[in-house]
Amino acid sequence: MNAEHAPADATPAEPTPGEPARTEPVPAEPLPAEPVRFDTKIAVLLREDLEPWQRLNVTAFLVSGLGPSVPEVVGEPYADADGVGYLPMFRQPVLVFEGTKETLTAAHGKALTRALPRALFTSDLFTTGNDRDNRAAVRAVPTAELDLVGLAVYGPRNAVDKVVKGARMHP
Repeated sequence: MNAEHAPADATPAEPTPGEPARTEPVPAEPLPAEPVRFDTKIAVLLREDLEPWQRLNVTAFLVSGLGPSVPEVVGEPYADADGVGYLPMFRQPVLVFEGTKETLTAAHGKALTRALPRALFTSDLFTTGNDRDNRAAVRAVPTAELDLVGLAVYGPRNAVDKVVKGARMHP
């Protein structure tokens, strides 16, 4: 018996290997009357001299650390009208900035002073090929000598604004 002809109270069959998982259709949420403003901010600051592929790679790596460490930034899972489920994503926008090496170093210091959740990407990570070597490359360099190419921070809007002060929005 296929799902189209199953009784209403029948339990759906497990998906076959390779078939997308199905979930119950999610009712559409009413559109809010006013835009949602968050009291927190997620910001990524990239060094301005990165190649385009590096900017994308660094941004992806940086934000990947926020979800597991700061679970409140992750929203609910998605589902399309056919009930196909998708992974949850951040519940708020990620703002991407760029700046000089000096701007990045200053932002890192401000993030440390404010004890904000943060992720970093150093130039050394472009030469490694796995997570173990990435961590070893960062551990080998004192804080003040890190060659930062990217930084992600999360926290209260005002605090994050102060961290990225002097940077400009990524074009």
